[in-house]
Amino acid sequence: MILEHLKNCDEIFWSNPNKIEAKKGLEAFILTKDDIVDAANRLERFAPLIQRYFPETEGGIIESPILPLEYLKPALEKEYGVKILGNFFAKGDHLLKVAGSVKARGGIYEVLKFAEEIALKNHWIHPDESYERLGDEDLRSKFSKYKIAVGSTGNLGLSIGIISATLGFQVTVHMSKDAKEWKKTLLRNKGVTVKEYDSDYGKAVEEGRKSTEGDPFTHFVDDENSKDLFLGYSVAALRLENQLIEKGIAVNKKHPLVVYLPCGVGGAPGGIAFGLKILYGDHVECYFVEPTEAPCMLLGLVTGKMELVHVEDYGIPLKTEADGLAVGRPSRMVSRFYNRVIDGGYTLKDGKMFDLLRMVYRTEGIKIEPSAASALYGPTLIKDTERTTHLAWLTGGSMIPDEEFEKMLEL
Repeated sequence: MILEHLKNCDEIFWSNPNKIEAKKGLEAFILTKDDIVDAANRLERFAPLIQRYFPETEGGIIESPILPLEYLKPALEKEYGVKILGNFFAKGDHLLKVAGSVKARGGIYEVLKFAEEIALKNHWIHPDESYERLGDEDLRSKFSKYKIAVGSTGNLGLSIGIISATLGFQVTVHMSKDAKEWKKTLLRNKGVTVKEYDSDYGKAVEEGRKSTEGDPFTHFVDDENSKDLFLGYSVAALRLENQLIEKGIAVNKKHPLVVYLPCGVGGAPGGIAFGLKILYGDHVECYFVEPTEAPCMLLGLVTGKMELVHVEDYGIPLKTEADGLAVGRPSRMVSRFYNRVIDGGYTLKDGKMFDLLRMVYRTEGIKIEPSAASALYGPTLIKDTERTTHLAWLTGGSMIPDEEFEKMLEL
């Protein structure tokens, strides 16, 4: 029945029947909490370099606030005829410095790790030396001999392109037909080579991967299977834990945390959910959110075919204005792991995403993309209590040009 609704592009809510105890599910995965901590420590080492080139960050740490949604909550209740008993917050990744989206963590992390590996291997820097040194012109000149490539629908390309160009790498972003023109323009203005394809995300990734084959001086950022991207995203969980403590928000059996994560190929929501499950186990529920016309992760989980599915094989058109979620096939690493760990997911039509985008802007003054707006619907679907904390992960939007955002408000 669920599969038929997916094929018909219906809005659905799915509770995962294959879910097992978080501790058991995590034991089967290739990564651990130690890997997340190692990634967090690496980002700390790079903080002086980030601060040098992006002084708008706080001490070189790229992080976002938790935002209360006290005005949106009653608006949702009125619009959809529901009662949301628990507290409702947003994780404001649309405000992340440097790249303005959730991709700022994973994308920037992978490029920084690649730069570290090169610099240490060639003895350009000592492990005990400040990593700010990696931004000096002599090292930027050395990095310019290396190339970085990535396939993207938009936001990952922004994060990879901006940080790679800053460090001096030659960088090419292969972009699908779904990518917004303003994102391509921004990248070109940063000195990034943008290659466009009149096809979907999968083609952009395929071409990006081909462009690096056999070249020892080229690094391909594999959005579908990269452990480094995944770990960069997962660091968000450690930081969120501290933010919740600072706000006096408990997460335990009596006080569940329910998180709604917009999902494209699955790397960013997968990494975040992994970190949250490591920290909170079964006290956190994680739900992936996808467009009705691009539900690749949910399709893979429902059919059990994981990364072998493509939405177009089931007559689903892969056509959505939520460019960050316009993906036809899910990540192998994420889908196979989350078959037993993820709590569920839901799909939304584009029209409802734009309704939510306008609603949160008018009630809270928050400017986000349609992809991010999809997370705001989650609390209307979950049976909660007054002890529940709902958290919508706002994945991007603050960098949208004003004229583009005005068009969205008028749709």
